[in-house]
Amino acid sequence: MSGRQYEERRVEFRILGPTELLVDGVPVPLTAPKLRTVLVALLLSRGRVVSDASLSELLWGPLPPATMAAQLYTYISRLRRSCEPGLDVLRGLRGYRLDIGAAGFDLHCFQRAAERGRQSLRDGRYATAAGQLASALALWRGPALADVTESLAVAELPRLEESRLSVQEDRIEADLALGRHACVLTELMGLVAEHPVRESLRGQLMKALYRVGRPADALRVYEEGRRLLRGELGIDPGAVLRDIHRAVLLENLPEPVSRAPVAVHAPEAKEPRPAGDAVVTDDLWGGLVPAMLPMDVGDFTGRTDELAETLATLRGQRDGRRGVMLTGAAGIGKSALAIHAGYACRPDFSQGQLYIDLREQDGGPKDPVDVLGGFLRALLPGRHELPATLDERVQLYRSLLAQRRVLVVLDNASADWQVRPLLPSGDSSHAVVTSRCPMPSLEGIHAVRLGRPDEPAARALLAGVVGGRRVADEPGPAARVVELCDRLPLALRVCADRLRNHPDWRVADLVDRLMCEESRLDLLCEGSLDVRARLLTSVMELDPPSRDAFRALSRGDSAPFTTAEAAARLGVSPRRAQVLLDALVASWLLEAVPADDGRSVHRFPPLVALLVREQPHQG
Repeated sequence: MSGRQYEERRVEFRILGPTELLVDGVPVPLTAPKLRTVLVALLLSRGRVVSDASLSELLWGPLPPATMAAQLYTYISRLRRSCEPGLDVLRGLRGYRLDIGAAGFDLHCFQRAAERGRQSLRDGRYATAAGQLASALALWRGPALADVTESLAVAELPRLEESRLSVQEDRIEADLALGRHACVLTELMGLVAEHPVRESLRGQLMKALYRVGRPADALRVYEEGRRLLRGELGIDPGAVLRDIHRAVLLENLPEPVSRAPVAVHAPEAKEPRPAGDAVVTDDLWGGLVPAMLPMDVGDFTGRTDELAETLATLRGQRDGRRGVMLTGAAGIGKSALAIHAGYACRPDFSQGQLYIDLREQDGGPKDPVDVLGGFLRALLPGRHELPATLDERVQLYRSLLAQRRVLVVLDNASADWQVRPLLPSGDSSHAVVTSRCPMPSLEGIHAVRLGRPDEPAARALLAGVVGGRRVADEPGPAARVVELCDRLPLALRVCADRLRNHPDWRVADLVDRLMCEESRLDLLCEGSLDVRARLLTSVMELDPPSRDAFRALSRGDSAPFTTAEAAARLGVSPRRAQVLLDALVASWLLEAVPADDGRSVHRFPPLVALLVREQPHQG
């Protein structure tokens, strides 16, 4: 592999307007509509495999050419060459999927900015919401999907346009709350003309007209909408639009909710109010003690030593430690242990339990500024204008927790910069952090490493879900299931769920299905419990040099290899190869095992090896 492939390159994908692919800011020519169609179809699949049949339908409709497979392969090859090594188009089961890694994608940026704006709108921070939602809309550079095939545009454009219009509605709602009725009036007139049966837009236009002194026009807009809905759809306006109409008629439409910032004063720490005395206020958190922990695992099994070590730290039995860091491979059970420990020590943290999954839905890390906003709104009664900067939010957050005894659970952390602002200071509040990678730079945190359970513990986990009698009746097949799952708790839980959902299966029947290596990872997926997805996330969380090294090493067979053999595959010095291998071992994607001659060799763990074999990294 050339050294060029270890250089970090900035790749950007844009589809909110003309389709664009940029590498280090330079546009890559995408002159053929079918080439753009393949790229956009793979981008919109969000990392899932798009079958050859689906791509063919999008490119040629119901009558593909005889050379369909060859032409499709040509388009894929051209995409790979366009920005190698920043783009990975991977061959899956009868299809392709796109791995964009750390590349930018304007649709993802739009969705994240829109969600932040909507959260601000829900929280009553209208000025902030208006700015955030306007920033999201600014990512649109024109009509989307105008330069791809009609089949793809017909399939995907309605969803994209609905998302854009919904954000536009939310931004207008924030502007109306701030009293900017005259500013949005012309925009609303155009939107209502374009979407005449969309009642939410018609209601916003009525509010704007009434507030600028045109109540008669507001009533006329309602009457036009009523006739249109009755004539075209045979229905009357909905309750919300009728309420706005009634308020205009009675001249009692609520005033805009524009308010000056409110100074924040931290309340005194108080004992939690009994649930029966809860007070209902305008603030959703009024009278409530934060209790954010997800549901506990009812059949939690094993981890006796690790649980005791975690609870001892959280209960202050280890001087100077303000929290616990649970580290281990993907699917090893870190989150389950953290949540189970949180429930076990709830009486020790009666003034609240805060929880956040620090991973976005697209796999990226959540911004600690946004996380602190959510925590502060839960900790502070009433509505307040929160500080804008990270430093100010951290200071307020730590001051609040210094007066209380609160447990903070930070799940799926990616790096120390994300965790550090969220850790409580002082002796009263403590934290549990879960991450695939250790973070030794975090001061005062006790590290607990989770390895694979031994064979009896793994079998107990299986029996805890399926039932002890069923496992005891087939001890040999049960042991084989444990072996084929590499004793990984997530894989074992999926297998246990499959057996529980198929009471007619013997354990031996499940073994027969697991024996097929080509479909084993498909079998180890049940709803959100997906071993393949967790492993792929581990790969994507690697830094670029380590990710490139993993891909290069996975191009060979899955047999163990020495550091010298790895250096030859990577095209780097043995010393540099050792650094990269150590990083992959720390990320649980490689294992260092002793060889017969006493030296250490590296190998892919069994389930990672299956992933490597089914994901040929071509080009």
